[in-house]
Amino acid sequence: MKKFTDFIVSKSKLIVLVSFLLCLVSVVGYVNTKINYDILVYLPEDIETIKGQNILTDDFQVGAFSFVTTGKMSNYDILKLEDKIKDIDGVTKVMSAVDLIDVTIPIEMIPEKIKDKLYKEGETLILVIFDSGTSDERTINAVKELRSIVDAERVSGMTSMVLDTMELSNQEVLVYIVIAVSLCLIVLLFATDSYIIPVLLLLNIGVAILYNMGSNIFLGNISYITKAISAVLQLGVTTDFSIFLYHKYEESKKEYSNKSEAMKIAIKETFNSVIGSSLTTIAGFLALCMMDLSLGTDIGIVMAKGVLFGLICVMTLFPALLLTFDKQIEKTKHKNIFPKFTSIQKFTIKHYKLILIIFVILLIPAIYGNNKVNVYYKLDESLPDNLPSSIANSKLSEKFNITSPEIILIDNSIRGNKLEELVDRLKNVDGIDWVLAPLSITDLGIPESMISEDILKIFKNDKYQLIILNSNYSVASTELNNQISLVNNIIKEYDENSILAGEGALTKDLIDIADHDFKMVNYASIIVIFIIMLFVLKSVSLPIILISIIEFAIFTNMGISYYTNTTLPFIASIVIGTIQLGATIDYAILMSTKYLAERKSLSKEKAIKNTLASTVPAIITSSLSLFAATFGVFVYSKIDMISSICELLARGSIISMLVVIFILPAILIVADKIVVKRSETI
Repeated sequence: MKKFTDFIVSKSKLIVLVSFLLCLVSVVGYVNTKINYDILVYLPEDIETIKGQNILTDDFQVGAFSFVTTGKMSNYDILKLEDKIKDIDGVTKVMSAVDLIDVTIPIEMIPEKIKDKLYKEGETLILVIFDSGTSDERTINAVKELRSIVDAERVSGMTSMVLDTMELSNQEVLVYIVIAVSLCLIVLLFATDSYIIPVLLLLNIGVAILYNMGSNIFLGNISYITKAISAVLQLGVTTDFSIFLYHKYEESKKEYSNKSEAMKIAIKETFNSVIGSSLTTIAGFLALCMMDLSLGTDIGIVMAKGVLFGLICVMTLFPALLLTFDKQIEKTKHKNIFPKFTSIQKFTIKHYKLILIIFVILLIPAIYGNNKVNVYYKLDESLPDNLPSSIANSKLSEKFNITSPEIILIDNSIRGNKLEELVDRLKNVDGIDWVLAPLSITDLGIPESMISEDILKIFKNDKYQLIILNSNYSVASTELNNQISLVNNIIKEYDENSILAGEGALTKDLIDIADHDFKMVNYASIIVIFIIMLFVLKSVSLPIILISIIEFAIFTNMGISYYTNTTLPFIASIVIGTIQLGATIDYAILMSTKYLAERKSLSKEKAIKNTLASTVPAIITSSLSLFAATFGVFVYSKIDMISSICELLARGSIISMLVVIFILPAILIVADKIVVKRSETI
């Protein structure tokens, strides 16, 4: 450590120069990191629905599809429009009711069975099929071009939703950072005693964020959720590392007239103090990698890297900045306006029994509320209703009753009476509006000789044939999930290797996997953090106490969503517990380690008094930094997936803070003998 501190102090200007040069490299990495806007691509590759999607893409060139409503147009104009759409790069097939008849025949003369589905109130429905996947860049560009040909509010489908998500997210992401930095700056102006320190502190964290975002290029791509929240969360979680070092430096300067020696002591003491809490925070984020939905790995790795880069910059760049701008810091010193919070300390010590009673009373509703939180899985519910994709999808559902189209892949050998029997059984399933198979087209009264080869190719190749069905039930609803299970059971009777694909089937898998992930991630984060604290705190009882009170804070946070009748996006309910545990457990570690240190020479009453006096301001500062970084994004963001996560993080930071400064001291007083004795024996 001595060689390290000597190098940092002696080469401070070089470190500043190299750090900013590395920022240029990071900018290149950041700009070239691909962003994924489709949550469904994070489903495991080995599940049946994903295999089905791959077969559709590779064997049928049906990677994705959109429905286009034409407005009132003649048959000739519809065919001209289809020709324009066919010329778009990435479009493989285009089909409408007009393709099934002679162009001179009015659409009104089409058999009722088919006209009902493809033609309503003068509007014709055009099916556009793309050869690449929903979120593939080629498909997204194709939909952009399609929207330039027809009104964007007439183009429905998953890719339209992904495109709107991408555009809205890109509009908002820079604003998130501006809001977070501005609010954090206000907190830091109160929490520090120099006008320039908040600027240097945010500059240091900004560099760490840039390193983290730039290094994401090695991951190949990250999700738009990760991109949106990682910088904000890194800012909120690692701010206290820098504040801690600055305070240690100021304290050391009182003992050492040589600022270089004071900085060496500050670096050493800061490292010893924050290494335990940073390891638990990193471990909490890495626990997200246990999710089967690889979005967890995406968020977990990026956030763990963020904490690591934050720690590295605090140990290297920030000391160099403090030494380089030492004179300016001294010139801009002001009276510390952050209060000492002595009334909180007195209240906690005086009323610790009452606090414990309140804790026990609140525990039951907190656990109950946490277990009853409502979540949604329908991805477009995360977006505003006024986006073109939302308007187009609503119109498609209301006018044409196309709510959840699904595709069945079944062996091409299933033909004749057997196929007809299967189609009839599917038609009789509650909630299925229509079923379309190769034989169904001729059943509609259109001779096979009139059907083009291109249309027939949509339905079959030498290995598989497709059966397309439409459900009246909404994606992610209990009714649709039950219907999907029933349809799967039926088609497996005819071909055990058959696959049901489509948004509804994918979303059902998402629901099943998310339920498993929720349990796995919470258990994994608790176990990993417990093991780390076991070594850091050298105690068995203390890690149990600390994790228990932060879990109570998490239950309370989630419970509030239940009692306020708030429905959360599924990803928020999965990741928030792990993130809140990882981000706020350091509050509890800071207080408990200080208490153990004080108890070596003082009674428990004096020890808890000194502990509260020295840790409460730091905990409140850290909590308010996390709150400031996330609250503004929650208020501003129009994407509920991001807004909900930030709301929970902002609220969770305050709840965790209150739990640590009120409930933890009360437990330490009551469990003093157990905590101190166990810590001494390990």
